[in-house]
Amino acid sequence: MFGLYKGIGSPMMGLTFVNAIVFGVQGNTMRYLGHDTPMNQFLAGAAAGAIQCVICCPMELAKTRMQMQGTGEKKSKRKLYKNSLDCLAHIYKREGLRGVNRGMVTTLIRETPCFGVYFLTYDILTRSIGCEPGDRYMIPKLLFAGGMSGVTCWLSTYPVDVIKSRLQADGVGGVYQYSSIADCVRKSVKREGLIVFTRGLTSTLLRAFPVNAVTFATVTLVLMYARGVEGPKDSEPATPVTTHHTQQQAQASSL
Repeated sequence: MFGLYKGIGSPMMGLTFVNAIVFGVQGNTMRYLGHDTPMNQFLAGAAAGAIQCVICCPMELAKTRMQMQGTGEKKSKRKLYKNSLDCLAHIYKREGLRGVNRGMVTTLIRETPCFGVYFLTYDILTRSIGCEPGDRYMIPKLLFAGGMSGVTCWLSTYPVDVIKSRLQADGVGGVYQYSSIADCVRKSVKREGLIVFTRGLTSTLLRAFPVNAVTFATVTLVLMYARGVEGPKDSEPATPVTTHHTQQQAQASSL
């Protein structure tokens, strides 16, 4: 059973910082841009996605290497890495800073538009289905909007993720198959055809919906209560908002 959780240490350590950076940068970028428009939501999300790559890339590298360690063995006879930090330390000692940031370019190509789509989808959905404070169905609506944002986000750049994962897995055991991003794309398509860009998509989408549903709903509700905005009610309908200023403050989609 422990085999199903191989490499969990890296996401457990890194995702807290990744989400803090993503939502922090997105919120501050929206305040800087001044207007809550779909284009600004996309730009703010893209900026957040690009900046968090500093943590995301080494985190996913460690996760990939830990998951590949002892593949096919019930009990690994020889473990090269004790844990995720030890894995990064080994890579740094052997390959330097460049090795720790292996796959950084593909991570940037994936994360920048991906998070733009992520926040844009959430904004459009929450406005369309009416996630207003006081709505008794607000939490299910937030969960749906967050889950669909995650699914859309992954669908938009999944082929890039396939290449990124292959580049980060390359070099295990000292054998390198790919010399560049283009070489990885060329060899992968030649061996497996275009279907290679959908490998692992089903499991990724099955994970994306619940994870992002909970993430977005939690962040939105915490921010609402922290700002003193009244949350969902059990029986009363949502109170109409009279002023433009109050409406702008209370809107659940405006993170």
